[in-house]
Amino acid sequence: MTGTPRVPRLWLVRHARPLVEPGICYGRLDMQADAQATAHAAQALHHALPADCRVLHSPLRRCLQLAQALKALRPGLTVSPDPRLVEMDFGEWEGRPWEALDRQAIDAWAADLAHCAPGRGETLAAMLLRVDQALQQARNQAGNHAAPPDVVWITHAGVARCVQWLMRHGDTPPRAAQWTHPAPEPGSWMVVALPS
Repeated sequence: MTGTPRVPRLWLVRHARPLVEPGICYGRLDMQADAQATAHAAQALHHALPADCRVLHSPLRRCLQLAQALKALRPGLTVSPDPRLVEMDFGEWEGRPWEALDRQAIDAWAADLAHCAPGRGETLAAMLLRVDQALQQARNQAGNHAAPPDVVWITHAGVARCVQWLMRHGDTPPRAAQWTHPAPEPGSWMVVALPS
């Protein structure tokens, strides 16, 4: 008797709370996460994840910390960095208080969310493209296994929103009013089906 084929899942895990002052713009800004919060997140993830999973992480320190803490709990786990999983690059805005940024520049970004690069950093269209490439690779690899393992991305809020957008809308560029998909809280995760 054969059961229903297992559909692999994608775990979108957000790093623990970063050590940054409230109100600061950060995306690619590389900073540590709270060590205790990271340890708690790793412990919870360790208990929740299936035995067979593959872990990729953003190379930024706050994600690397969680990947390393998880690996310490599961020594046999393979964890690999993937630069496609980094947060959006806010360019010149990185590390500055949101309230100190030029209001007109923020409004221009909101008016053309997909194609305007905040702080001359990265456009949302470019971010969606790189996340889509990682997502397609995960789907292709899942299709090549009889019992595919779950895929775990230790990443950022923006990447989680991109995955949800891509799964629901494909590569149609979003407008600001549509960019409302939720993201996991720091140190938590969401799980989506990863059909091949």
